[in-house]
Amino acid sequence: MSIVINSNIAATTASNNLTASNNMLQKSLARLSSGSRITNPSDDAGGLALATKLTAASHRQGAVQNNIGNATSLLQTQDGALKVASKILDRISELKTLYADPTKNASDLANYDSEFVALQSQLSATATETFNGVSLFGTTAVSVSTTEAVSTSAAVSLAGRDLTSTSTGVGVLVATGVTALSGVTIANITAAIQNVATFRASNGAEQSRLGFASELLISNKANLEAASSRITDVDVAQESTQLARYNILVQSGTSMLLQANQSAQIALKLLQ
Repeated sequence: MSIVINSNIAATTASNNLTASNNMLQKSLARLSSGSRITNPSDDAGGLALATKLTAASHRQGAVQNNIGNATSLLQTQDGALKVASKILDRISELKTLYADPTKNASDLANYDSEFVALQSQLSATATETFNGVSLFGTTAVSVSTTEAVSTSAAVSLAGRDLTSTSTGVGVLVATGVTALSGVTIANITAAIQNVATFRASNGAEQSRLGFASELLISNKANLEAASSRITDVDVAQESTQLARYNILVQSGTSMLLQANQSAQIALKLLQ
């Protein structure tokens, strides 16, 4: 082997190896300190792109779940109003039966009519209830998306329920001109009770569907987060092993570079 002064190939090689080991050590430290396997886009460009999309989809799943929760709250509020309306109708039904008692005098009947008119007012007031400014009762359906893609095909339609309708609601009992129990029949009252019961049944069906849609979103969101984690999160056990390896390589590389630099001094002994 030639002994030269101007070039020290051993030192150059040791220096290059030390630089590479130190770079890997710094990368390993960055991964462990951040908890992320991808600390730079160059670490896994394709994986980073995929993880970004998965994370965004997961966030949209969470937003949709919030929307479903709000829609469920609206339905629950609506059902509460319908429950009260049903109780009012029960009382009106009772009043109508009492009103038919032939032993009641005109004063008694007038008292029943007074309560009936008051209950009519409460039914009308119930029909104007709102949830965050949105009317609980009306003819317009509301569509609630249940997917992060905002697909209309998977949306849940909350039917419009017109409580004041004379055909599907209780309108015949609050119609203008009806100011006494003599103006309504038991058939009118039982039809109104049936209509409110139907409203509550369909309300419950919509709540049930939204509940299952929310459950699916929870599962999908967890799976998306797991998929993103497998791409971006660092395996601490594996990376700790790599960190120990790079630490040893850096220390040994530093020692060998020192040895390589000292080896050139052999030429000085030949010149003495």
